[in-house]
Amino acid sequence: MEARQNLRSSDLQSGRPLDIDEVRLVADLRIMHSKVEELYQVVMRLKQRHPESDIRKYADQSALETDIHEVDQIYLWLIGLKKE
Repeated sequence: MEARQNLRSSDLQSGRPLDIDEVRLVADLRIMHSKVEELYQVVMRLKQRHPESDIRKYADQSALETDIHEVDQIYLWLIGLKKE
């Protein structure tokens, strides 16, 4: 866990091999970037193709509320990273 906290760009540029936890972190980050892009594209398509009123009308309200909450949590976490 400590290796994750201490991993910096300078470490990556030093030429030292990554340990297994660092490789996992980089892989997880790449997956996250891909999934964020995928979510962004799906939301943009929904917004382009359907009026917001229809989205609210046909959405499973419970699932939509959960989605909103989860995206809010992701947003707050990313804002925290941005501030560091």
